[in-house]
Amino acid sequence: MATIASLLRDHVTLSIRSIDRLFLHAYCPRLQTEGQIVRFLLDRGYPIPSPAALGKIGRQLVTDIEQFVARHSIPVVRFGKKDSKEKAAAPYLERARAEGRDGVVLVGIAQEKADAWKGWKTRGGTPAHPHFCFRRQAVFVNHYYFYIVDPDFGPCFFKLCTYAPFSVWIWCNGNEWAKQHADRAGIPYVAMDNGFASCSDPRALQRICDRLGAGAIRTLCERWLRQLPSPFTAADRKAGYWYEVAFRQVECSDTRVFERPAQGRAWFEACIREHLDLGRPDNVSLIFSRRITRRTPGRFATRVITRGVEPWIQIHYRASKLKQYFKANKALRTEATINDTRDFAIGRRVRRDNFEAIKRAGFAATRRLIDLEVSSVACAPDADTLTRVVLPSQCDGLPAPALRFGDPRVVALLAAVACSAHVPAGFTNASLRPLVEDFLGRAYSARQMTYDLRRLRRKGFIVRTEGTHTYALTSEGRSLSMFFTKIYTRVVTPALSYLDPSLPADVLSSSRLGRAWAAFDRAIDDVVMTSGMIAA
Repeated sequence: MATIASLLRDHVTLSIRSIDRLFLHAYCPRLQTEGQIVRFLLDRGYPIPSPAALGKIGRQLVTDIEQFVARHSIPVVRFGKKDSKEKAAAPYLERARAEGRDGVVLVGIAQEKADAWKGWKTRGGTPAHPHFCFRRQAVFVNHYYFYIVDPDFGPCFFKLCTYAPFSVWIWCNGNEWAKQHADRAGIPYVAMDNGFASCSDPRALQRICDRLGAGAIRTLCERWLRQLPSPFTAADRKAGYWYEVAFRQVECSDTRVFERPAQGRAWFEACIREHLDLGRPDNVSLIFSRRITRRTPGRFATRVITRGVEPWIQIHYRASKLKQYFKANKALRTEATINDTRDFAIGRRVRRDNFEAIKRAGFAATRRLIDLEVSSVACAPDADTLTRVVLPSQCDGLPAPALRFGDPRVVALLAAVACSAHVPAGFTNASLRPLVEDFLGRAYSARQMTYDLRRLRRKGFIVRTEGTHTYALTSEGRSLSMFFTKIYTRVVTPALSYLDPSLPADVLSSSRLGRAWAAFDRAIDDVVMTSGMIAA
């Protein structure tokens, strides 16, 4: 029977790690405070820094956009509130790519919420020289979407707000960048929506995907920010008013294409079955190698979502998430979506060190999830290991009390540890004890937890992080805790339920084990009866 591990090992035709969607924010660092806004208007030559001056700059930007559209004969589409912008722009992008054209292929207009500077007159001024204050405020204004076919990144868009501080939002895709460069290198491949379905030289394709860096992203942004209409004049740029680019969302994807769709569906069925019945944890914490405390905001949960007949597995950590789904009915897609780089102590600016750190964090998360799913299958220990765990032993000359299989306290402890296998950052006495208490169904003290942590350490299940009170599972501890939990929940508990002599006959007869036990019980009764050992 195929398993999670064998399906990935024997039935995958292409495995590619790549940067997927990138969402960037271009902002002017010198327009982020009230004083900077005033200074900007004074530098522009306005004797009175007023909201009217900001409005004049915004109207001029709209005029420049209209002239840009007319000069290049660019189609314009006004998006409705519920319109799919991606679907509306797709035909224009596809037509331009088919014709081999680069540049702006569509300008979309949508009224959306923005955080913009607004000004009010304050006391203390005179009619000739009034005073104004400026505050950031949420407003609904027109945004201009410039849909572009770029020679390096393929389809992308730049969204411009015509209100100060004139933010620009940029969307591009690392897989499209890889396709452009694979075409230039002459590497044959079959494209899949937002990815690759097959490739004649997977290693060369992987090298291309690994080559995408912060420099290429900055080049894309700078190229189009200079070509598109801008609120900043040449004099503004010379004075230092220009854009800095920051990461707002980065997707790191791991794609594994199966030989046949049935194998992919079998993988998901096996994966969900394996990972949702370990003590029935409806919400399983799976964090991205980051420490979690009571003050850590956000949610940390695993959910299984069914869209049509295809399942999605989503795992949330603060503002970021990890998800798995069956892409295009062909491939296992595992994506780490980092929505706030500060969740991982990484800066937001588009720089080489930040981008490399983001890639390490994202790809480590996807790899860790897949490794965990695979390792939980082949978890049966050898006889010597089993004996060492369930009987008293020695560890560095210190006694290691037994973890006796079937003891309710041991069962609850190992079930809790099995759930904590999903927490790479580790766990503490305080975080593990409530889970053990829930499984045990009765009071369980911190002293008992301390004793159990000590015997888990001496049995090799866990190690303590030096200088902390945090513990982490060893690879052997993860396998053993999963093995004991699975055996107890899937074999022992169901089997023992059929050994109850008070069960009705129809219930016993519905199970092979029940029928066999009833036959064995009758045979024992017959032996006792014929032996003459019945008490008088």
